[in-house]
Amino acid sequence: MERRRSLLLLCSVLSLIAGGLIGFFTPHPQGPPVAVITPDPTATPLPTPTPLPLRVYVCGAVREPGVYRLPPGSLVEDAIRAAGGPTDEADLVRINLARELLDQQQVYVPSVSETTPYPTLSGGVAPTSTPSRIDLNTATAAELEALPHVGPALAQEIVAYREAYGPFRSVEDLLNVPGIGPSTLEEIRPWVEIGGSGG
Repeated sequence: MERRRSLLLLCSVLSLIAGGLIGFFTPHPQGPPVAVITPDPTATPLPTPTPLPLRVYVCGAVREPGVYRLPPGSLVEDAIRAAGGPTDEADLVRINLARELLDQQQVYVPSVSETTPYPTLSGGVAPTSTPSRIDLNTATAAELEALPHVGPALAQEIVAYREAYGPFRSVEDLLNVPGIGPSTLEEIRPWVEIGGSGG
């Protein structure tokens, strides 16, 4: 009897162990995979370059003639205002005040007493009057920048040549300035004169 009881107990223990092993090694069903959504990286916008100001030479019947720097999109009216406004003799009817400015443009404001037609500078405004030309022997670098094809570097070269070799004797002397060739000289010629202590 005692031996039979021991056998029953052993069988029960073995059954429990076998059931545990079967449950451990039996694969359990898994749920659907969870999709991980990664947000697209946001592209960093490139910095917008700052537009360069316009360099405009304002002369004629204005209170403060000179070279002025104005923001892109400025109008002829803005250039005249920057130069102190028109004088009492200015004839604004002959100018398109709503015209948009270009870089290195000359704005000449005629007076009511002027009647001679005025030729237009390259890229400039076209009033009908005679402007005063730029004196090569007295003009500052800023004033020289108003000439066609003359930027800050070339304007400084003209002033440096004048200081090193004395006043210009003729417009052709500009050919001795580094950076000025025959074609540039022909563009500049109508808008300059030899004054001061020159020839």
